[in-house]
Amino acid sequence: MDKTHLQAEILKVLGQPTRLKIIDLLHDGERCVCEIFPAIGEEQSNTSRHLNLMVSSGILFRRKEGVKIFYALKHPEILEIVDLATRVMTQEITGRHGLLKAA
Repeated sequence: MDKTHLQAEILKVLGQPTRLKIIDLLHDGERCVCEIFPAIGEEQSNTSRHLNLMVSSGILFRRKEGVKIFYALKHPEILEIVDLATRVMTQEITGRHGLLKAA
């Protein structure tokens, strides 16, 4: 697989609302799956599916401590990607709002 396909795969994994909620929740550090699914308002099975996909794509890592499974960002740079997307979104909303006011 070439570089652009790998980049697209990471962006595709990031481009889903539930996964963005998980990333936002992990912004401050590691969390147990038992904390993640209630915090994002999803069922445990659905949350686990998203977490597994994010682990397999290299966005998260997981560790087990007794019966608990903890997740954390593998690459904190992921937060920079999300922050950039937020800035672009804000600029777009501001620009559109300005156009509507001018009309």
